[in-house]
Amino acid sequence: MSAYRTGDPLDRRRFLTAAALRGATVVGSGVIGASALGALDADAAFAAPLRSLDPAVADATFVEGRITGIDGGLLAVAGSWGTYARVRVTAATSVWKVRATTADAIATGDGLYARGVPMPDGTLAADAVWVNIVHLHTTVRGIEKTRLHLAHGSHELVGHVLADTTSVSYSGAAPTADLSRLRIGQDAQVLGAWRPSDDSVELVRVSVGPGAGHHR
Repeated sequence: MSAYRTGDPLDRRRFLTAAALRGATVVGSGVIGASALGALDADAAFAAPLRSLDPAVADATFVEGRITGIDGGLLAVAGSWGTYARVRVTAATSVWKVRATTADAIATGDGLYARGVPMPDGTLAADAVWVNIVHLHTTVRGIEKTRLHLAHGSHELVGHVLADTTSVSYSGAAPTADLSRLRIGQDAQVLGAWRPSDDSVELVRVSVGPGAGHHR
């Protein structure tokens, strides 16, 4: 089973950072609030592991990988390291795929990062699922009205600008829809959703300047 408990040494960021570039994936952003297991927004997928917020609830377990099959609310997941898991999604599960959405948006072939509680039957009952989510350190190589051309290490990457969704944070300031101050050659931290069909990324937030940080 591709799962590990909060605090295990496996670095989630290794998977999340490489997801868009090697065929694995994850879910989730734009959700407000928190569950007994932690926050539900997109940034929570990259936060340091936390213990359960409710002492009556077991510590969270995480599953990552590529969705290979969907049977009702049960997702079959092939992990990045040759392991397998089954993730159960219910009406109470928070789902992110570019923005807060429902389980109907999850498709076979998507990447998945899920947090939840292990059940006696071996499934993970998910309280939050982030689909195709990536957080990449990039360099801006080209700027167009509806897309950015980015470099992530030696990989070239297209980032799609989404109307009413994509925002930019300049030097740690509040995010804005104004992309006019982006410049070729800038380092940019990208939060978005990998698009399996063409290996591009749908841009949710682009951070540039000293406050951008480096998540690898």
